[in-house]
Amino acid sequence: MSTAADPKELDIPKFKTLAISVPKPFVVHVELNRPDKLNSMNDTMWHEIGDCFDALNGNDNCRIVLLSGAGKLFTAGLDFKGMVSIGEQLSQYEDVARRCKILKEMITTYQNSITSLEKCVKPVIGLVHNACIGGGVDLITATDIRYCTEDAVFQVKEVDIGMAADVGTLQRLPRVIGSMSLVNELAFTARKMLAPEANECGLVNRVFKDKESMIASAIGIAGEIAEKSPVAVQGTKRSIVYSRDHTVQEGLDDIAIWNQTMLQSEDFMNASVAQATKSPPPPFAKL
Repeated sequence: MSTAADPKELDIPKFKTLAISVPKPFVVHVELNRPDKLNSMNDTMWHEIGDCFDALNGNDNCRIVLLSGAGKLFTAGLDFKGMVSIGEQLSQYEDVARRCKILKEMITTYQNSITSLEKCVKPVIGLVHNACIGGGVDLITATDIRYCTEDAVFQVKEVDIGMAADVGTLQRLPRVIGSMSLVNELAFTARKMLAPEANECGLVNRVFKDKESMIASAIGIAGEIAEKSPVAVQGTKRSIVYSRDHTVQEGLDDIAIWNQTMLQSEDFMNASVAQATKSPPPPFAKL
């Protein structure tokens, strides 16, 4: 039987750079929580994002996740002051192979942190207000649904700091907006994309007047999703992500194998009976 989730019942670690709340049963709200630093992404935050979504992935008190930023904006991107420690580590070595080892470990750790949103079987709704810069674009392109406010600004900033984006934007953004020409323009120029263009190209699918109305609407939508069968919702996300990276036939074969088991679930039986009788289904059990 379903029971309401409480933040204490989530049984996940406490974080220094993330704030966790439960606005509705089974709806978990994760906030980037360095407002005094414009939610810039330091090494601690990179690690904690991965730890958080890995924990929520297997948590049966969580069925859907909202991701937003506390304070003035969503995120200003990479925390350059936090990169000083990396420079100090590199300075210990003259040999390029040893320096490369340190950088490769850092890059892959940050990549895995972003990918944790995609690997999490719970749908993730990204909620952007004001600025979403650099690493923020990496982050939101790994979410499943994206909303923003009218004042939102998106920027693939990396070329302006002398590097190529390396934790997901260049791989995911083309799949999200479907235009390589636009992706190339954004990535080569580092120009700002405003909310209307982000909506038009499909980076987001809803634009709200302000953060408050966006969060309220997202909580309502998340509540609707959380009331549905977790077997159905999580299986749907799994199939969408798998099919994106495989041929149509491979996706069909995979969902056939998956559903030969899942269609025997009590969730399918209960939901089907409810649809047939035009009555609400019973609360779905945790998964």
